[in-house]
Amino acid sequence: MSSPAPTPGPESTFRLIYRSRNKIPEEQRKAELGQLFSAARSNNKQQHITGALLIQGDWFAQVLEGDEVAVSALFADIEIDPRHEDVSVIESGPAGPRVFARWAMARVSADGQPDIPLIAHEDGISPAAGRGTTPDQEAILAIMRQAIRTGAPTR
Repeated sequence: MSSPAPTPGPESTFRLIYRSRNKIPEEQRKAELGQLFSAARSNNKQQHITGALLIQGDWFAQVLEGDEVAVSALFADIEIDPRHEDVSVIESGPAGPRVFARWAMARVSADGQPDIPLIAHEDGISPAAGRGTTPDQEAILAIMRQAIRTGAPTR
């Protein structure tokens, strides 16, 4: 009799950071991004995916954390989504504990404006008022901001 395969513990997280060019026409962005953001938060919560999204001009940068299969499936959808082009992975792989464990999704500012982390609760998602970011979160957000500012090399 064989024993079942071990299941990853809560410390086991897959992280993927990507950037892409925003293909949503300027005049449609506010409405389209609002719909996209609402759907993404809901879907991510169902899939136990957490992370943060940075939108700056014509660029997106996003970090996704969760089960590798779920994150990879979501990223495969993003790669073929017509709202994105020039999709490239900045980094991906096993990442230890989640850095964005409580963030269902967040709007991250490029520079000078406040970030808005959103917390997933059993009954919905709400802004994380008054909560700052951790040093680990800031390190990843800095990678995202740099990728958009300079077109940092991807792998």
